[in-house]
Amino acid sequence: MERLTVIGGGLAGCEAAWQAAERGVDVLLLEMRPMKQTGAHVGAGLAELVCSNSLGSRMVDRAQGLLKEEIRRLNSMLLRCAEETAIPAGGALAVDRETFSKRVTELVRGHPRIHMMRGEATEIPPGPTVIASGPLTSNRLSEAIAQLTGREHLFFYDAIAPVVYADSIDMNVAFRASRYGRGESEEGDYINCPFSREEYYFFVENLKSGDRIDLKDYELQIEKGVDAGAHIFFEGCLPVEVLAQRGKEALAFGPMRPAGIHYPDTRIRPYAIIQLRQDNFAGTLYNLVGFQTNLKFEEQKRIFRMIPGLERAEFARFGQMHRNTFIYSPSLLLPTLQFRQRKDLFFAGQIIGIEGYVGNIATGLLAGWNAARVIQDSSPLELPHETMLGSLCAYITGASAQDFQPMKANFGILPVLENLSQLKGKNERNAHYSRRSLEELERFLQSYPLESCEG
Repeated sequence: MERLTVIGGGLAGCEAAWQAAERGVDVLLLEMRPMKQTGAHVGAGLAELVCSNSLGSRMVDRAQGLLKEEIRRLNSMLLRCAEETAIPAGGALAVDRETFSKRVTELVRGHPRIHMMRGEATEIPPGPTVIASGPLTSNRLSEAIAQLTGREHLFFYDAIAPVVYADSIDMNVAFRASRYGRGESEEGDYINCPFSREEYYFFVENLKSGDRIDLKDYELQIEKGVDAGAHIFFEGCLPVEVLAQRGKEALAFGPMRPAGIHYPDTRIRPYAIIQLRQDNFAGTLYNLVGFQTNLKFEEQKRIFRMIPGLERAEFARFGQMHRNTFIYSPSLLLPTLQFRQRKDLFFAGQIIGIEGYVGNIATGLLAGWNAARVIQDSSPLELPHETMLGSLCAYITGASAQDFQPMKANFGILPVLENLSQLKGKNERNAHYSRRSLEELERFLQSYPLESCEG
């Protein structure tokens, strides 16, 4: 039996390697860190989470929650690790980053069918391969992919939110609460920094005028002839200073919305809030939810210390921008995640235009499963479009050129419900979408049962 090569030890690569190995395939997993770092990662562990420690909602009538439930039923190893290393986050699934990475690394390295090698992949190998090198694919591998595809890469810039030390937060001003009382702890899983109207407008004006880190020309280029073109920001991860320029109330209806939060012992709602989410098991670190930024580090200190409760904040990590790279999947990939011109080559994760941690895990799962089937002379699988994962794969492989952009799980990409006009409100519609998705997944699994997996 042929061996499968998986390039990339991130979320998608680890899940792909595990799924193929569980199906009896020997896997070579290549990860370039720490021999070659990315500029955004900080450690050498597999499946390191960079931008946030949250995997989104746990609720099945939310898009991210539905996708989680789908991959849970598909036996996702990384989702199991996330649930084992979860920390309080209200209705969301958040993890201790270091513990999560350590757990994934232990399982992958301990699997008898997975052989791991450290070092940069500089070319696309012959034979069955999954490329899951992520948004920070190295220059040399990016060049090899560009030569293979015959097309330019598309680029957008992504951002990371700052992290502060918990003991530097003024809890005489900030307070604990979860939106609408959802959460594991009675007092609330989030720390909330409340703004009056005047404080909010003053903060927004400073964000708009803050000094930003220049995105140099060299940051837009990949060596030897790959033209990056104009860089763009992904709409789902806009820097807060960019969002602030869209209007005075943009943040109040975005990451600073106060919905479901009120001052302790009152029913009064702040004009705006910034939520801080626990970032590690010890509870010593908190990240600013939705506050990815490209402000210079000194400006982050100055402006973010204007946040009520963070006047003396000490930063464990500043926010920063980094280049994310993705291929033009509609012309290159099939819904099975196979490369159209080479059926033993698969792509998965953020490099195909999937946004969100759970989407990366999910596409890695499908790519690993399908790569194993190809090696074992079976037909690759295409998930029903009524499932969230099936719709994500259908979107990124079937979108038109003018519409294609990185996509995360959302109900808008699912086929329209037949009785949509009879349903009242978003919650009822979402519940019906979720029910249909899981029913279709169960029918799919009756034809392709997971019991065929080893282990």
